[in-house]
Amino acid sequence: METFERQWYVLHTYSGYENKVKANIESRAQSMGMDDFIFRVVVPEEEEREVKNGKEKININKTFPGYVLVEMVMTDDSWYVVRNTPGVTGFVGSHGAGSKPAPLLKEEIEHILRKLGLSARHKELDVEIGEVVKIIDGAFSGLTGEIFEIDLERQKLKVTVDMFGRETSTELDFEQIDKL
Repeated sequence: METFERQWYVLHTYSGYENKVKANIESRAQSMGMDDFIFRVVVPEEEEREVKNGKEKININKTFPGYVLVEMVMTDDSWYVVRNTPGVTGFVGSHGAGSKPAPLLKEEIEHILRKLGLSARHKELDVEIGEVVKIIDGAFSGLTGEIFEIDLERQKLKVTVDMFGRETSTELDFEQIDKL
């Protein structure tokens, strides 16, 4: 029995090919009509600032070298597309012999994505720039704000809030707002 629920899975890749695998999966998902089954592909990375000879240098390091996260609905077809993407050596949590892998636990993926500044939950949001929304969570909860930027990939938006007669801008997750 297949479940048709978005879940996060971990792929094992050739080390150093993580970004190539991400691009390949995104391309294959689109070209093979799997957009409704394969959603976000994330290569966990973190910035490291280093000062060398008085100059600041920013290095981007892979948090989990050789691994890529993919949000997908696990079906025979989506599994086949992802598993057979060049550079993918397999799913973590799969016992081989054609068995489907176990998804990450909700707590695990929320922790990882939060560290990356991403949202684990996917919320379809039908809003546009200039629209006024109600903030339902966080420091500005209970206030309204006007949207001035929307980032669909990161599931974040920027709004201006009127506080004590002054406009303040803030970045919010999709889950933190409701339409008026």
